[in-house]
Amino acid sequence: MTVKRMMMIAMAIAIIFVQEQLLLILPNIQFTVLLIILFVSVFSFKESVIMIIGYVFLDNIYFGGLNFFILTPMLMAWLLIPVLYHTVLNKTKNEIILAIFALVFGVVYGMMFVPFRMLQIGVYNIAPYIISDLPFQLIMSLTGLITVLLLYKPLLQSLTTIIDAPPLSHNKA
Repeated sequence: MTVKRMMMIAMAIAIIFVQEQLLLILPNIQFTVLLIILFVSVFSFKESVIMIIGYVFLDNIYFGGLNFFILTPMLMAWLLIPVLYHTVLNKTKNEIILAIFALVFGVVYGMMFVPFRMLQIGVYNIAPYIISDLPFQLIMSLTGLITVLLLYKPLLQSLTTIIDAPPLSHNKA
C-alpha cells in the first residue's frame, strides 16, 4: 500500500468522523452510509476494512471507551458494506442499486444491535426494543437512500479525480 493510499484512508476516517460529529444534533441523520459506500467504491477490500476498523475504534474511543456491546455490532454492521459491495453487489457503481442497498442497510444496522442490547440490559423481550428503535432505523434508511441517490455520482467523480491525479512536482522554477 502506498503512502498516498494510506493518507486517503486516514482522510476518509477523518471525514466520516467529523461529519458525524457535526450532525450529532440530528438523530440518525448523517452521511456515514453514503461516505462508507463511496470510499468502499474506490478502495480495495483490504483498504476498506482498515478504514472501517479505524473509524469504529475512533468513534468508540471518542464516545467513552470500547464497550463490547456497542463496538462489536457496530463493527460487524459497517464491515457488511465492503463485504457485500465486493461480493453480492459485484462492485457496482449504479447509484440506484447502491441507494436501495443503503435503504436496507439502515434497518440491518439497527438490527445488529438488538441481541447485544438485550444481553447488556438483561431484557429478553425483543418487541419493545425494536418498536422503540424503528423510527431511528427508518430515519437512517431514508437518509441513506436520499443521500446516495443525490450525492454518490458527483462525489465519486470528484474522488476518482483526486485519487487518479498525478503527484505534485517538487521542481523549483
